[in-house]
Parts: sequence; C-alpha cells; structure tokens
Amino acid sequence: MSALTKTKMSNFRWVICGLLFLATTVNYMDRQVLSLTWKDFISPEFHWTDSNYGNITAAFSIFYAIANLFAGKFIDWMGTKKGYLIAIFVWSLGACLHAGCGWAAMKWGGYTSIAELGQLTGDAAVMLATISMYMFLACRMVLALGEAGNFPAAIKVTAEYFPKKDRAFSTSIFNSGASVGALAAPATIPLLARAWGWEMAFIIIGVLGFVWMGLWMWLYEKPHKSKYVNQAELNYIEQDNDIAEVQNKHEAKEEKTISFWKCFTFKQTWSFIVGKLMTDGVWWFFLFWAPAYFSDQYGYTSDSLMGILLILTLYAIVTVVSIGGGYLPTYFVEKRGMNPYLGRMRAMLIFACFPVLGLLAQPLGAYSAWWPAILIGILGAGHQAWSANLFSTIGDMFPKSTIGTITGIGSMAGGLGSFAINKGSGEFFDWASSQGSAFTVMGFEGKPAAYMVVFSICAVAYLIGWFIMKSLVPKYKPIVVED
Repeated sequence: MSALTKTKMSNFRWVICGLLFLATTVNYMDRQVLSLTWKDFISPEFHWTDSNYGNITAAFSIFYAIANLFAGKFIDWMGTKKGYLIAIFVWSLGACLHAGCGWAAMKWGGYTSIAELGQLTGDAAVMLATISMYMFLACRMVLALGEAGNFPAAIKVTAEYFPKKDRAFSTSIFNSGASVGALAAPATIPLLARAWGWEMAFIIIGVLGFVWMGLWMWLYEKPHKSKYVNQAELNYIEQDNDIAEVQNKHEAKEEKTISFWKCFTFKQTWSFIVGKLMTDGVWWFFLFWAPAYFSDQYGYTSDSLMGILLILTLYAIVTVVSIGGGYLPTYFVEKRGMNPYLGRMRAMLIFACFPVLGLLAQPLGAYSAWWPAILIGILGAGHQAWSANLFSTIGDMFPKSTIGTITGIGSMAGGLGSFAINKGSGEFFDWASSQGSAFTVMGFEGKPAAYMVVFSICAVAYLIGWFIMKSLVPKYKPIVVED
C-alpha cells in the first residue's frame, strides 16, 4: 500500500491553474468597474457623453496594447513569480486610484462637495467632463500597465505546469476567469456603488488583487522546485520532452530565447497577431458597452434588477459554454489522432461560427431584451473558447523561453483592435444619435442603427481572422532555435 501511495501522482498543477483563474477573475472585475458605473453613477456627476467614455476606453486599449508589447518580454526576463506579483500590484493600485478622481475634480474646481459637480451647466459642465475624463485616463493607464502582464504570465505558467495536450483545457479554465469576473461584476459592483458610492466600488474590487498576491507568494514555485509536486506529476508535466532531456533538464543551461525583433520574422507570430487583432476588440466592446447598451436601448440601468439579470445571463452563458471549448481540441487530438495545432484550428473554426449569431441580436431585441443577452452571451462564449485555443497555439509553436514575448506581441495587437472599435463606437454612437431618422440601417434608426452596424462587424470578425491565420500557417510547424 505504501508503494502505491508513493507512486500516486499529485495534482498541484490544478491548484496553480486555480490561482491563474482567480487572477484573471480579479483582472476583469477591475477592468469592468468603470463600464458598470459610468452611465448611471459617474456620468451624472461629470456630464460625460458616449464620446468621453469612448475616449477613455480607447485610451485604455491603446496603452494596454503598448504595454503588452513589453509586458511579455518583462515576464520572460523577470520570471513568472516576481513578474506576476509586480503586474497585479500595479493594476490593483491603478484600480484603487480611480476612487480619487471625484475628490480631485472637486478640488480642481474649488467646490465644497462632489454633489455640486452635477449641477454645473454649459461651458463649466463641458470643462468638467474634459478634465475628469483625463483624470480617469491617467488611472486607466496605470491599470492597463499592470493588466498587460496577466496573460503573458498566465500563459507562461500554463506552459510550465501542463503538457501540450492539456494546455488548451487548462487555458480555458483560467481564461474563464474573464467571464466569471464579468459575471461577478454586475452582481456586485452596481450594488456597491449604490450602497457606498462608486468610489468604494473601485477600492473594494481593487483590494482583491493584494489578497491574491499573498496566495501567489505562498504557493507558486516552478514545478521542479515546488514541494507540492511529486515526481510522478513532474514526469506527467514534462511528458513532451525527450527522456534524456527530462533526466538532465535541471542540470542543463537555460533554454535559448528568441530576440524580440526576430519574433516578427516568423509567420507563426503573424498568425497569432492576426487572431488577436481581429477578435480581442469584439470581446472588449461587449465588456465595455453591454451595460450601456441595455440602459440606452431598453432603459434597464446597471443597478436595476432587470439590468443586473440581463448582464448576469449574458456572462453565465459565456462562463458555462466557454469552459468546454478547451476540451474540444483534446478530443480531436486523443480521439481523432490529430496533432495539437490541427486540433486547435479545427476547434477554432467551430467557435468562429458562434459570433455569427450576433447578427440576430438587434433584430430580435425588438421582441425582448433577453434575446440580445442570450445571443451576445453565445458570441462571448465563442470568443472565450476561441481565445483559449489561440493562446495555446503559442506553446505548440514556440519554445517556453519565448512564450511571454509572443503573448505580449499578440496582446498588443488585440489592444490595437480594441482601441479601434471602442474609439470608433463612441464617436459613431454620438453621431448616429445626432442624425436620428436620417441614419437608417435595416429598419433601425439613429443609435440603434449604429449598434446594428457594430454588431455585424463583430459577427464576422472571427471567420475572417481564422482564414487569414490558416493561410499563414496551414500546417503544424514549431519554431526551432538554432545554437
């Protein structure tokens, strides 16, 4: 019995996956506090328009994109333990700093209370909207700087703790933290804002990151150094390596990396860039604009029971459906005998079809707001399943020493896509509102017509991205670093 006990494999890799899930959950809750408070709590104080909010989300996206370009390299250089700690400290600090914007705006204008801000009119109100917008922009930049480190670190840790055949599934689990965070946010943030003010919503959610830092310092070490990983689990984790490499792995020199600029010479890099550029903006659009959409189109504010239920339904669908997305390529690999890359691409083609249902969201919304919630939820589930497999293609193609760098490069491209859609949408919505019935699309007028246009773009982005990726890298071809 004792011999059997000794050979039984530990499962600490799933504890690490759980930590990645928690970090990603906190990441998306911090990111969503503004989207759930601006329309009904912040805007009345600061007189924001859709363009003001669009500028903030666009600036966050572009700075996030720039930060991602260097975040991956930073994680590769600093290492996953220290790098992840620094990233979450910075973004948690940035999240808490948002709470000071109201006080800063009050002091800037020489007012005695924040309530006076909502009473301003004319040029004073426009000036306040502009100044407060830049205050929030500064806080969003700090948030973006830290959040840029989350996915490069998480993908690198996944490559450290899981063999290739399990990476898409483990990635889908931790990546589901994005939808769980988006699910938890509407259930808590509007209520916090209504009970204690929008400032406390930022602070309470921001503090969660500091709690996570304690867990990470306590539990994380690389697999061969971790006291919680036994030899059986270590052998399972390293099953993709040659036997001789496993035996000498920790005596050998550190794996050679690929220089930053050389990464751009590989089609595999550009395939990942295209996948992120074409699709990340879709997810961020719905993350940032869904609460405003239900408020604008149906009158359900973010703190109303119906508004909360609609957003909860949307992200509940995303959470439940997307986790299964990581298992599908495992089925193709183990049951159909495909190589990991081919299995992932087959799965991604299937998931690229989910967003097409988004074309029906606005038309069916004429009957009930539940239809857009359900269809956008299916679209979001398709994105998260797509994203989990897209991230896993990096581990298939590149050496572990370069995974953080490639993740950062691709995430930069995703940030650029998000900048384009959020900046464009804010301006587009204000313009469409001003046009009224003069702007018509498929029977919709004004701002509803603008939503129809943006939904249509989101619906086809994944299929276009998949075909470009497939043309760049038609077959499995890993990168080999020459000595």
